[in-house]
Amino acid sequence: MEVGIDKELIGAAVAVAAFLALVLLLIYAIRRARRARQREIESAGEDRFSSLARPKRTALRVEDVVPDEAGDEAPVAEPSPASRAEAPTPPPEAPTPPPDAPRVKPEATAAPRTPVAAPLLRTPEPEPHPAVAVVPTAKPAAPEPHPPTEAAVLGKIALPVDKPRLPEIPARRRARDAAALAPGLARTKAGWVSRLGQLFTAKREIDPLLVEEIEKVLLTADIGVRTSQKLLEEIRSGLGRRELADPHAVWSYLRSRCVDFLHIESPPVDYAKAKPFVLLAIGVNGSGKTTTIGKLAAKLKAEGKSVLLAAGDTFRAAAAEQLEVWGARVAAPVVRGKEGGDPSSVVFDAIKRAASEGIDVVIADTAGRLHTKANLMDELQKVGRVARKALAGAPHETWLVVDATSGQNAIAQAQIFTQAMSVSGIVLTKLDGTAKGGVILGIADQLRIPVRFIGIGERVEDLREFDAEEFVEALFEGAYGN
Repeated sequence: MEVGIDKELIGAAVAVAAFLALVLLLIYAIRRARRARQREIESAGEDRFSSLARPKRTALRVEDVVPDEAGDEAPVAEPSPASRAEAPTPPPEAPTPPPDAPRVKPEATAAPRTPVAAPLLRTPEPEPHPAVAVVPTAKPAAPEPHPPTEAAVLGKIALPVDKPRLPEIPARRRARDAAALAPGLARTKAGWVSRLGQLFTAKREIDPLLVEEIEKVLLTADIGVRTSQKLLEEIRSGLGRRELADPHAVWSYLRSRCVDFLHIESPPVDYAKAKPFVLLAIGVNGSGKTTTIGKLAAKLKAEGKSVLLAAGDTFRAAAAEQLEVWGARVAAPVVRGKEGGDPSSVVFDAIKRAASEGIDVVIADTAGRLHTKANLMDELQKVGRVARKALAGAPHETWLVVDATSGQNAIAQAQIFTQAMSVSGIVLTKLDGTAKGGVILGIADQLRIPVRFIGIGERVEDLREFDAEEFVEALFEGAYGN
């Protein structure tokens, strides 16, 4: 039984193998036949198209070659392939030669021509690109110009065109300075400005809930209640209904109003209006007065001005020593008195020395903390009076140095100092160390005193002159779709 099964399986396998071999042989034969037919078609097509591509050449006749006086043969231009195709039998008439072409004898007066042997007139073998016989002719006349277009006519007429104006140098400088400010304002930008941007991004329209959220962010940014409410009221009254429904319009308005708050019209500081020019730096201890004085002295020295420093803070320990370190660093002399002595006398001596030595600028450090606020303000007022006795018109500038990290206390300090002294400028320090930093808006809005400098780092170049537009650009750029 097993032997029978094996034979049947072997027979079936042989049959299948024979069938597969027959199929493969048949497929091979069909493919060979197709390839042969394809080669036949391609060769036939090439012959047909080559005959179409090559125009028939007419045989040259004896009359087509006429010897001239020099014995050379001047070939006559052959008709174009198109003309030969239209009328192949009658040859085209020879064109009239121009005056400067080689002279050809006319047929009427030509001498009887001697037949030329046929082998001399061999028909050239056909070439893929037959050479065209060239007949010397006169220079072709210039083609008749086309009628001028409207654009060409207008191009020749000097029409008044509004040329694009190049951006002004101050604008380019602001963009460059805004990019330089960005690292120092990173924490402030990542704080309340980014939170505002997230509020506007999440909303497609302004609703009362969003207004409450905006007010909350402004208050936590140390902008102050008064300034925050003022901003919100101006948004409601300054924008129409359609604009109020557009978060982008509200954001742009908020940004422009921040520029308006910070942009206070004031003339630039003219250090040349007096010699010496006296500048008082006031502010509480720890606000960065001494460091600001040292950085400002370095900037003025870099501008070619001579500077003298007055260590008028005689009550804080090591205040005079710290100022002397800055003086040595920027090569500026320092006038100091006894520890716990009279600050006014130090400022008086500094002004007199600067006047006698022809020094350009005197920067005076002052006390920042006494036992009571009244004593501190009285002492500062006394320094101002003594400065005027030493030099008429002094002090020429009084700058209040404010620590941005102190928040709402900075606004309270600014209000107290401005009541006692005639403050002409604000220096806001440590902006790089706070995620709030909105205090600058509250001070500028409530006191209307120009911000002269801002501190965004520890380096000398990190004390930067304040520009409202570049400051807001660095602060708001990229926070909400801009």
